[in-house]
Amino acid sequence: MRIGILMGGFSAERHISMESGRNVYEKLASSGKYTPIPIFLTGTPDAHKLFIIPINFMLNDNADDIHEKLQGLPVKSIPVDPYTTESQAILKKYTGTFISQPIAISYESLSQNVESVFIALHGRPGEDGTVQAILEEHHLPYNGSNALVSQMTIDKYATNRFLHTHGIHVADQLVITKEQWLADRVAVLKNIETSFAYPFITKPVDDGCSVGVCKIDNRTQLAAYAQRVFQADATSNAVVPPSPTYQRFLVEALIAKGIADHFLEITGGLLTHRDETGNLQYDMLEPSEVIAQGDVLSLAEKFLAGEGQNITPARFHKDPQQSEMIATQVKQDLQKVAQLLQIEGYARIDAMVKIFDSHIETWIIEVNTLPALTPATCIFHQAACNGYTPFDFLDTIIQQRHQAQNT
Repeated sequence: MRIGILMGGFSAERHISMESGRNVYEKLASSGKYTPIPIFLTGTPDAHKLFIIPINFMLNDNADDIHEKLQGLPVKSIPVDPYTTESQAILKKYTGTFISQPIAISYESLSQNVESVFIALHGRPGEDGTVQAILEEHHLPYNGSNALVSQMTIDKYATNRFLHTHGIHVADQLVITKEQWLADRVAVLKNIETSFAYPFITKPVDDGCSVGVCKIDNRTQLAAYAQRVFQADATSNAVVPPSPTYQRFLVEALIAKGIADHFLEITGGLLTHRDETGNLQYDMLEPSEVIAQGDVLSLAEKFLAGEGQNITPARFHKDPQQSEMIATQVKQDLQKVAQLLQIEGYARIDAMVKIFDSHIETWIIEVNTLPALTPATCIFHQAACNGYTPFDFLDTIIQQRHQAQNT
């Protein structure tokens, strides 16, 4: 099966996307079951550009390097099969793709050259339903949840408000728009300070995980964050989000330990499959405990080797039996979230867990429908606890979507 590995993009997570794409490519290329084709997405949110890229581009360069190379190199525009000689056929078997220069390809041409697409994009336009909707138009199977679910879950405010109506523990939230800020900054600051006590969390409403997330301790930091996000004349470098292009941001109450006996941050992966009757089944993976070096967990700590500390399984309790009982309850809570949101394929749900003598509370932070698949990401550790090798995990994701399309 020829599979296009879609990577790169133009979000703040584009470099993590390249790490995911490389890893998925290498696992599929060595399997003997799939022929992966590296596809780089660039352009703009309104005009995507797709390129089949040489292997050396994918293995050696980051997303910005590849983007720059595509600007300066001659690019073929006819998506021909590059395998024409005996030597190239051997390379095809062991490396998946052998081309010497990029090949521009449209979504329509993509549907004629691959049987499926593995979306290794993170944030927009891969996690917000945009790419999913386009692939659905061209009848191309893809990994992860469908376009409607993705449109919902990329919006952290809409997702948490929906979960709140179903009795799920989530933090109080408030959306601040650029229009409000530019109209009356003092009023916005007063409104936030009336609604939330310092410290609290600020983050983009609809971007990937850990992008632009800050802990705010005072008004100076809050004003600097808003100025930076809305591209107003920032006078302080107290807080500098990585992408100053948003039209709104989210203020969120800090989820704290309070009177709980034990408190920890976890991330729980999941994998779905269809049973013989076509019903969706959830395989909830063992949650990992995540430990941030600073106030919030960074992208590097989450996904890059040697940058973060993830403990799998999570240390819910000193007593192994009690820890297993708590883990079971947390997995049930996360599965309820996945079922309410109709998540399919695979996903990662980030949460805070408060452990009391009498009960357990799982507080949802956010849901990621296309979590990173870098070699260091803890979802592979979680999958291993459930008996999946890295290839088995990817293979199940791919086959599940084909099954779903055929039911």
